[in-house]
Amino acid sequence: MVSSEQRRRQLAREKYERQMQRRAEMASARRRRNTILGASLAVVVLAGGGTLFATGAFSSDGKDKSTSAASSAQAAPTQTAPATPTRKPVEGCAAPAPGSPNGKQFKAEPAMSIDQNASYTMALDTNCGKVTVALDAAKAPHTVNSFNFLAGEQYFDHTKCHRLTTDGIFVLQCGDPTASATVPGGTGGPGYKFADENLTGATYPAGTVAMANSGPGTNGSQFFLVYKDTQLPPNYTPFGKITNGLDVVQKIAAAGTLEGAPDGHPMADVTFNSVTVSKG
Repeated sequence: MVSSEQRRRQLAREKYERQMQRRAEMASARRRRNTILGASLAVVVLAGGGTLFATGAFSSDGKDKSTSAASSAQAAPTQTAPATPTRKPVEGCAAPAPGSPNGKQFKAEPAMSIDQNASYTMALDTNCGKVTVALDAAKAPHTVNSFNFLAGEQYFDHTKCHRLTTDGIFVLQCGDPTASATVPGGTGGPGYKFADENLTGATYPAGTVAMANSGPGTNGSQFFLVYKDTQLPPNYTPFGKITNGLDVVQKIAAAGTLEGAPDGHPMADVTFNSVTVSKG
């Protein structure tokens, strides 16, 4: 018989899966909308003069729709914007180093340049402390190769960890250069995707570092750090193990989310001052 605790964890896992899928669908819809908008603007721009047709300001019946819209706006009740959550200081977290993500994009997965038989270490220098990760080049060569490449391009520098889950699933998600401290991220990537690896029998105990994705073969730059044993289906490429600094991630998790929910932005404004990968 399934216990209530097992059922709760199962529901949390299913919720996480649904949210990942929704974020992927939203990103796809946004790309389609931008494409359609670009095509529409191209149609209404006159070829020679660069002037826009009057699309909607006046209708064919001669009525001024801008006036009608203004009247409707005046009649509509005023809506109060939701209060912005207040960020509180988290012990051990300093102000991030000045700078912004470089936002580089690449057309294809980088060519293999690592030695699959060698050891590689990833150093995450965050404003809340340093985290060291032993990378598994033998079992996840494409993943480690991608991180080696992106770190060398300073792709992760000044990016934020945009998601923290504290119930059922215990992960800190990072690696989205489009994420901010308050605006939900989860759709940014390096411009290329690569296949899953090391999934057979994959588990996610505390200290695991694994890829976040929106479905099979959609790995990019987003990844998560597991700070407490977590039960997930073997769908997320595990490619490293935290060897130092797990307490840093646990401290970030203990501060909870900015929104106060079990799934949201970390209360700590977690930012990578730098991310480096070294051989040996």
